[in-house]
Amino acid sequence: MAVLGRGTAYGSCSLLHALGAGYGASLSLDLPAKVMIRDNPDRQEIVDPHGLLDAVKTSWVEAGLPIGEEEYHWMVRSEVPMGMGLKSSSAVAAAAVLALADATKTVLETPQVVELAVRAQIAAGCTVTGSVDDTWAAVTPGWKVVNPQVPIEQGIALEGLWPEPEEWAVFVVERGERTVEINPESFARAQVNFQKALVAIQQGALDTSVTENGRGVALSTADQAGRKICNDLLVWGARCAGISGSGPSIVFMIPSVNESAIDRILDTLSSRGLSVFETAIRTE
Repeated sequence: MAVLGRGTAYGSCSLLHALGAGYGASLSLDLPAKVMIRDNPDRQEIVDPHGLLDAVKTSWVEAGLPIGEEEYHWMVRSEVPMGMGLKSSSAVAAAAVLALADATKTVLETPQVVELAVRAQIAAGCTVTGSVDDTWAAVTPGWKVVNPQVPIEQGIALEGLWPEPEEWAVFVVERGERTVEINPESFARAQVNFQKALVAIQQGALDTSVTENGRGVALSTADQAGRKICNDLLVWGARCAGISGSGPSIVFMIPSVNESAIDRILDTLSSRGLSVFETAIRTE
């Protein structure tokens, strides 16, 4: 077995849902998705219900990029939970593009990687908005407020890094895979929350954007249980808490020095039967 190419991209959490305000923003997290191209099949079955990897290869060929004559086989090792709002499709698509670039010795600029990955996600039908902000977060640290209606290179309205990321503890409450069907029209009824999230980003209050955006998603998807969990987390000491993506996972953050509050929150969530894992804001 020989590995012909490798690519790594990352999952993220939402600061602003693109269906809510017309702009989207995601914060890159230390949740790596690694894609490799091999010369023989992987023994581990690949879970790819949307045919995303084939769509990446098709987008690559349609862009006129070199593909070579070797027989390629995909291998995926991802730490991004699927179907939970943590942008797994964007991470895998971007990592697959980078693996193809490595395998074919093709030099791509970052906007090209984003564009190819976005095209693949749209073709595979695993995104409603195009996931442009999620895909930027997959390949670059920090966050970008993105207008998905304009060309990739022109779409960045704002960008930045989370202040002092090493001082924050970041946790994800897992609630299984998404079961509700996303209705884009339902996001209009939460415009107040999404506008608050956008203003918070503009003012540098990124923790507020996580919470307000999450409230907007809860209202748009009728996720009352998720809204209650987020409210409880804030009462227990979390600095921010919000539903990520279109749900159902919840991301909450708290200064890492607040060890007693962190222990109390984790114990309470465990007593309620909720599964939690820790990650971090990506700084590389």
